Amino acid sequence: MLHGMKVRDLNAWYNDNHVLKNINLHLMGGKITALIGPSGCGKSTFIRCLNRMHEVIRGGRVRGEVWLEGENIYGRRVDAVMIRRRIGMVFQKPNPFPTMSILENAVSGVCLHESLNTNGLAERAEEALRQAALWEEVKYRLDDPAVSLSGGQQQRLCIARALAVKPEVLLMDEPCSALDPASTLRIEELMAELKKTYTVIIVTHNMQQAARVADHTAFVYQGEVVEDGPTSEIFTAPKDPRTEGYITGRFG
Repeated sequence: MLHGMKVRDLNAWYNDNHVLKNINLHLMGGKITALIGPSGCGKSTFIRCLNRMHEVIRGGRVRGEVWLEGENIYGRRVDAVMIRRRIGMVFQKPNPFPTMSILENAVSGVCLHESLNTNGLAERAEEALRQAALWEEVKYRLDDPAVSLSGGQQQRLCIARALAVKPEVLLMDEPCSALDPASTLRIEELMAELKKTYTVIIVTHNMQQAARVADHTAFVYQGEVVEDGPTSEIFTAPKDPRTEGYITGRFG
């Protein structure tokens, strides 16, 4: 059984700016949960709180609980670095390490956490690149610079890099916003495969994308989760007028 996450009374600040307010949300294991809402509503802050990245930002602080496999990741004795290994992150723009090869990028996180020999790293790289649907395109050019890849390939490489450390949860912060339609389709097809193995949480400004890929959708507005539920219900029969207003384009 794949582990989900439970968020309880989560609050987050940038200095004195109270960005997230008392968020309670169940992010189900083995599902894709989409976070939708207008720009500046707190979606990206929320997803960064899920793997303790928000506290790295100057002025960022968090109060509340995020539970993964019976453990509050904000517990006093919890190692934040290990949490970030268990909860992988893919960002809005592809960000491969420019001085590293494709192979080195794929296993860069592994080298921080495990002691594998050259063969072990090569096997881990192949496994992750296959999971990210990139292996067939790069298997004869693993020593090429990662920046020689197209934008869509670079994003799949970043997904492979996140998967190589064998996380339990994959966070994706608008992973297709910098990509062309064909590359976006590849990433969406990849998400459908990944949810069989991982709990996937995606921030997207594209409501059509949320409707296509997500099993569950949460509408975030002014730092609060206004409504969440099965994606089909959120898009066809929202209960809150603010959700309906956003989905129908009246604001946002």
